[in-house]
Amino acid sequence: MTTLIESEDHKSLRAAVSAFAQTHPHTTNAEDNKRLWQDAAKLGYIGVNLPEAYGGGGAGITELSLVLEELGAAGNPLLMMIVSPAICGTVIARFGTEEQKREWLPPLADGSRLMAFGITEPDAGSNSHRITTTARRDAATGDWILTGRKVFVSGVDLADATLIVGRTEDARTGRLKPCLFIVPRDAPGFERRPIDMELNAVERQFELTLDDVRLPADALVGDEDAGLLQLFAGLNPERVMTAAFAIGMGRHALAKAVEYARERTVWKDPIGAHQAIAHPLAQAHIDLELARLMMQKAAHLYDAGDDVGAGEAANMAKYAAGEACVKAVDQAVHTLGGNGLTREFGLARLITASRVARIAPVSREMILNYVSHQTLGLPKSY
Repeated sequence: MTTLIESEDHKSLRAAVSAFAQTHPHTTNAEDNKRLWQDAAKLGYIGVNLPEAYGGGGAGITELSLVLEELGAAGNPLLMMIVSPAICGTVIARFGTEEQKREWLPPLADGSRLMAFGITEPDAGSNSHRITTTARRDAATGDWILTGRKVFVSGVDLADATLIVGRTEDARTGRLKPCLFIVPRDAPGFERRPIDMELNAVERQFELTLDDVRLPADALVGDEDAGLLQLFAGLNPERVMTAAFAIGMGRHALAKAVEYARERTVWKDPIGAHQAIAHPLAQAHIDLELARLMMQKAAHLYDAGDDVGAGEAANMAKYAAGEACVKAVDQAVHTLGGNGLTREFGLARLITASRVARIAPVSREMILNYVSHQTLGLPKSY
């Protein structure tokens, strides 16, 4: 029942975040965005999912996704919430050493530090088994030496470190296995190059080069033999949070369209009185609400410790939210007509942004693959 009806605490959190977000008008200015992040952190919103013992709110992905959704609905989505507290914070909280937790969780919670996440590679795409970034041990010092490339890594210029997914060789089998490493932004051999994107966002995308980056032994997060488990412990929250990001964006666009349809009068009645305008907006609202239900289910399953159940639900939520967001934005722009493409109403920039929810962090086709194989038991074609 908790996935269907929000508790009073969640309703209060939703109202508080919404009121807070309204005080920060949308901006693509880096300084204003940083101020929004810090102000949200002071109120406990950024680290709401992190353990209380390390300065967080002691709640879960359920609460963090609620925060991101409401920020997005107000036109102030914070993309790095998906990465820093949801992926990196979760992985360190669940699998990090005590030293790693003490070093990273308090500043991630209070907003004074950020962490990026690097998994995608130029030749691997959605196939994480083809990751070629490798980590080898220096037998003399015990250090790790990382070599490889990453692409489409968000906010590296804002982050103090990047959680890099690499692969180490299994001494028993010789096969490569995934592992996660904390790479400081100033590590020698760690270079970044901005990717020229047609996205109007504060958080830029980067290509990373790791040229024999030397890291101490304690840069490894968690158990070297449990890298895959640790990786997916971060990817499930990523999908839930991407759904929240998309739902918030869709709600924001829909709200603008509804307001316009109530007031815009061409003949004797507002255009919202006409079913050709009203029905598509109603359908967009229904789709967003249905996506939110699946997102809430995924978040509750994850917070309850059901990683397998959360994996299925998180993928479905991300798929549903991405589709609902694109449709809501498209219908909102169409409702406003020419005004939907003006800078005044701020909807045109969402046309490109909404597509991201379909593409990243995993494409809708790969989610359909997951559901057809894992849920329906159909054979793989690859």
